[in-house]
Amino acid sequence: MSTVAITRHLSSENPRIMVVDGSKVVRRMIEQLLVKELPGATVISCETAAEAREALQEGVVDLVTMALRLPDQDGLELAHYIREHTPQAYIPIIVVSGDVQERLVDRSFTDDVTDYFDKSLGFSALTAFIRGYVRPEAEEGGEVLYVEDSKVVALATRRMLEKHGLNVTHVISVEDALAHLETDRAQGNIPGPDMVLTDVYLKSGLTGKDLLQKVRGPEFGYAKAQLPILVMTGDDNPSNQSDLIRAGANDLVLKPIEERLLVTKLLFQMRVGRQMRDRVEGKSAT
Repeated sequence: MSTVAITRHLSSENPRIMVVDGSKVVRRMIEQLLVKELPGATVISCETAAEAREALQEGVVDLVTMALRLPDQDGLELAHYIREHTPQAYIPIIVVSGDVQERLVDRSFTDDVTDYFDKSLGFSALTAFIRGYVRPEAEEGGEVLYVEDSKVVALATRRMLEKHGLNVTHVISVEDALAHLETDRAQGNIPGPDMVLTDVYLKSGLTGKDLLQKVRGPEFGYAKAQLPILVMTGDDNPSNQSDLIRAGANDLVLKPIEERLLVTKLLFQMRVGRQMRDRVEGKSAT
């Protein structure tokens, strides 16, 4: 995956976004939100895979969102077709589905899919998600607790995140991360950071999976929306990846890390987490 290629196609001031969904209502809703939130964007609405294939021959498309179940073809088959037959170096393909969590656990998404969005988060959140790819915005002041024991990797990743307006607290072990969260909790700062980013395999006694279990379990009891956790892993074993999702990871980023994908996933999870916390606090205030 080429960072240069992705950046070139997504930096357009007038992006062309293809929406492929068998439901006219869903397509119309997504189109209205995109036109409102991304002035200058052209939305290409397709009901079937056949319509999408035909539209792809008529001009460059910057991003594709698609349902998994289309009237004439499985969405993953269409994603593979796009990869094989479009002239662009790379087109982000976002699957929009109501069973994202189950598919993450089953590891049933293919490499043809760039990312995936859970419909239960709502279409307004989908617009923010797409905007993250088309016109990424810095998240000034966002607090990230970053767990990585390699100094070289940590330095590069920290610079990457700080470039996008994030404040990064770097620790080298799960033990240090848990101590940091405990200090925040003792000071009444719950959950503390907006986001946790962690590697899986660390030189200390505990792993990234251990961190997930402790944060989600009785020790802290932070739900996914309360404290999102993004896990970086070089393990391509689907069973091990599924275990991380079951243990409480919001999402995974596979190594080697591609900057645009990491930053987009992280910023999106952070924004959704903030929205959910604000919603809970709003209900508590009333």
